Amino acid sequence: MQILRAPDPKLRIKTKLVKKITPELLKIAREMIELAMSYTDPEGVGLSTTQIGRDERFFVAKLLKEFHPYFNPQIISKSPKLKTYFEGCLSVPDYYGEVKRSILITVIYQDKTGKEFKKILKGPSAWIFQHEFDHINGVLFVDRVLEQKGRMFKFTGKDQVGGDMFEEVTL
Repeated sequence: MQILRAPDPKLRIKTKLVKKITPELLKIAREMIELAMSYTDPEGVGLSTTQIGRDERFFVAKLLKEFHPYFNPQIISKSPKLKTYFEGCLSVPDYYGEVKRSILITVIYQDKTGKEFKKILKGPSAWIFQHEFDHINGVLFVDRVLEQKGRMFKFTGKDQVGGDMFEEVTL
């Protein structure tokens, strides 16, 4: 299993509802979690099916310290209050951008057993969910940077004391 990189057209797929959570899909979800966890600098906190070239409607994400799969997720409401996040993506390595996202969202999803949950997510959990939700709709964070007229940066390496260095880029 490999993570696709932009501009791969498979990243633009709008996914299809999962009708049945099968053992095969659960195996894929476990492998996606392992793959996301293998990224440590920067840390992988989520991975969608489109990022591995699949079209099922789910993603895995580390919300509240643990990874879980989120099948057929929906965002049913968003707070109008936004926060700007410095956002990156495993499919767009070394690029980061300022993206405004709702600080509080209400979501519905199915867990690995097919049980439906409705939850209110806030802060980083809301941000990660929105990022991964965009992926399963064929949207990359770079699209959000462009539509919001945000700034984009390229990672250029480490400085002498180990700090990250970035340079602003024009989209």
